[in-house]
Amino acid sequence: MTDPITTNHDFDLLLLDAIALTADPLQPELRDCAIGITAGRIAWLDRRPPERYTAARTLRLPGHFVTPGFVNTHTHSVLTMVRGVAADLGFAPSYTPGIPKGTSVTPAQARALARLGALEALLFGSTVIGDNFVHADVGTEAMLELGVRLCPSWRIHDVDFSRVAHGDWHHSTAIGRRTLDAGLALQARWAGHPRVRVNLAAHAVDTCSNDFLREIAAAAQAKDLVVSTHLGQSRTEVDRVKERTGRSSTEVLEETGLLNHRLMGGHCIYVSESDVAKMAQAGAHAVHIPKCNATSGRLAPTPMLKRAGVNIALATDTQHGDMVELMRWALVTARVQEGGVDDHWQPHHVFHMTTMGGARALGMADEIGSLEVGKAADLVVFDGNRPHLRPHVNPLGNLVHTGQGRDVQLVMVAGDILVENGLPTQVDMEAICAEAEAAARALWGAEGKPYWR
Repeated sequence: MTDPITTNHDFDLLLLDAIALTADPLQPELRDCAIGITAGRIAWLDRRPPERYTAARTLRLPGHFVTPGFVNTHTHSVLTMVRGVAADLGFAPSYTPGIPKGTSVTPAQARALARLGALEALLFGSTVIGDNFVHADVGTEAMLELGVRLCPSWRIHDVDFSRVAHGDWHHSTAIGRRTLDAGLALQARWAGHPRVRVNLAAHAVDTCSNDFLREIAAAAQAKDLVVSTHLGQSRTEVDRVKERTGRSSTEVLEETGLLNHRLMGGHCIYVSESDVAKMAQAGAHAVHIPKCNATSGRLAPTPMLKRAGVNIALATDTQHGDMVELMRWALVTARVQEGGVDDHWQPHHVFHMTTMGGARALGMADEIGSLEVGKAADLVVFDGNRPHLRPHVNPLGNLVHTGQGRDVQLVMVAGDILVENGLPTQVDMEAICAEAEAAARALWGAEGKPYWR
């Protein structure tokens, strides 16, 4: 047996004096701790460093919070093009007339906008980005330049999206074949990549016919792929699916073979107790998007989902990339529904959703989601010395209630530092912002609405 006292530990990086918020229930918090990183993994986590060690680099972080990297399971980075507008129109951009659509985006524009959305999420502490939209081939390549982990997919559907915003749900076998083939080609392209795990994104039950959903289910089962979808996100979806099938969206997913442990249902606003019971029994995951939901005047029944035992992950969707703010929205909106504060909705519950809940939904809980020896060194460092994060009576409570994504100082994926001193290390932030600005101008101009004078 190796003697930890006499053994010399060689670290690539050693973090000292920090407050570790681990998301590991066995030791949720370690103060003034030491975190040693070797070959991209956490090799040491304790209240003090080993007796004998060498470290290529040492960072002393008194008063700083170190957390696992946040797992942002459901985003559409290209939709940064409708930021500041779509949130006040009351409905998802794809269903809303008069604003740019994915069908209008060129590959070059998708690349520019995807990098902007991914950069924002990374700077706010997301180390895993589950992104799906059009041009996922160029989008994946563009976002990977930042060094993040990606769970990307094409937007898969057989509805003609050019007609949906005008209330016309026309399903086309050709469109379905094209989008599913693109999704499977993306999976083949990135199979085995250490930082890319492709999913299949069945857009929603109203935008995918039953037969097409069965095709997606068969493909996901054959390749053991996670399937991301929008589930119960709007009354329009509920009414359309009921009219077409006589069922709820959850019931259609069950009938078509998609309601299982690989399914991540985004939003879950309009789900019944029966729907939630089916989700729990099948092991399906709910992706909670509290700010987008609340901004449109709606709340997902997360207390009901949690009581049923459904695993809940958090995601930012389209409005912003700040998962710290999302934890706050998730906590507050649940308490509003419960009518008060109780032991079932505390900061550690929403922190779990942001970390291990997301990792579990993506099938990655053995690799990421908590600070534990042997797991990948995906972590975030917050400057906990700022006035709004002091005193450190309860650091996790401070982070959830008063923290901001802008408090992030350092972000690491597999031991690689991707953000340092609050700035990206792999890409030119100003160039990314300028390219995305130009792409958005062109897209809005094509709609006849030049928002820039």
